[in-house]
Amino acid sequence: MTQLPDGRYVDDAPYDPQASLQQLERRDLDAPNWVLIWRKFKTHKLGLFSGLFLLLSYLMLPFAGFIAPYTPNERNGDHLYAPPQAVHFFHEGEFKGPFIYPITAEPDLETFQWKFIPDISDPQNLRFFCKGDDYKLAGFIPADTHLFCAPEGATVFLWGSDRLGRDVFSRILYGAQLSLTVGLIGITVSFTLGILFGSIAGYFGGRTDWIINRVIEILRSLPELPLWLALSAAVPSNWSPVAVFFVISIILGILDWPGLARAVRAKFLSLREEEYVRAAEMMGAGSGRVIRKHLLPNFMSHLIASATLSIPAMILGETALSFLGLGLRAPAVSWGVMLNDAQNLASIEIYPWTAIPMLPIIVVVLAFNFLGDGLRDSLDPYQQ
Repeated sequence: MTQLPDGRYVDDAPYDPQASLQQLERRDLDAPNWVLIWRKFKTHKLGLFSGLFLLLSYLMLPFAGFIAPYTPNERNGDHLYAPPQAVHFFHEGEFKGPFIYPITAEPDLETFQWKFIPDISDPQNLRFFCKGDDYKLAGFIPADTHLFCAPEGATVFLWGSDRLGRDVFSRILYGAQLSLTVGLIGITVSFTLGILFGSIAGYFGGRTDWIINRVIEILRSLPELPLWLALSAAVPSNWSPVAVFFVISIILGILDWPGLARAVRAKFLSLREEEYVRAAEMMGAGSGRVIRKHLLPNFMSHLIASATLSIPAMILGETALSFLGLGLRAPAVSWGVMLNDAQNLASIEIYPWTAIPMLPIIVVVLAFNFLGDGLRDSLDPYQQ
């Protein structure tokens, strides 16, 4: 560049007649759409951290049995309602690595409760990559190696034990396998029905639109919680926990699709009059191809954001049904089933760690909401 006396700059490079006049001066503006979305999403810190947390949570699910020191229904009859045990690293100023103090149960004759007293004179190191009870890695690979185990003759209840002496930490890890998966199955059913009926109603209109709208209005007029209870109570009690899990997931998905279908219908009503849709129809494209190739891609950002905001509703629905005893039942382990054991307020007051399963529910629901907010702002990278 050469600066003229009047202050202007002139490019002194030779003229190239082959240079494209359409080339952008800033190549970053010509990046693919997913690159622009990622750049925008990285600026949303809460959404980014929530997405990483949820990714790690779902990647952990197949390895819950390896991470947990106990199996979900393993009982310790001598440690009913044992309080959480802390993991220490220093004993009397000396580093000993991760260890716990063994606890012994003694009766309290004043309150008629068991008191668990740690023996601080006998630190015992945790065992790592140790043999324990059998479990199935990823649901079908038999294994018996655990990440860490309690020392011989001692226990390691990181978050305490419940009324049957089962480790709360291990049960929360196993419960995540059902509680987090139910949202994915439910949202799959909901989105399949919502997109199918919403696109048909919005694209074809007429009598088809009228019939689908009436069905949506009827379903949305029904009180949600009593309907959940009625459908869940209709599930036979002798079914296996796996069968009940899939039925609950499908029920949650079936009851959630009308809202999405109405949103898809409204969007299709406006998009079907666009010039590119009319051009595709005039060139002989069928209705199915127009919907798949031209209409749905213009609505995909809203669908992705809606999915991330609907999954926590599915998780809360399963938790509510299991808490009321109408969803998943023992021996199945989910966060709702665990909270069902903590319905007694007096029990929570005495043993507050039995309410710990509420914490992962709150954290996961907030993470999905933050992720949905970040995706909703990022899926339209040209809005600013």
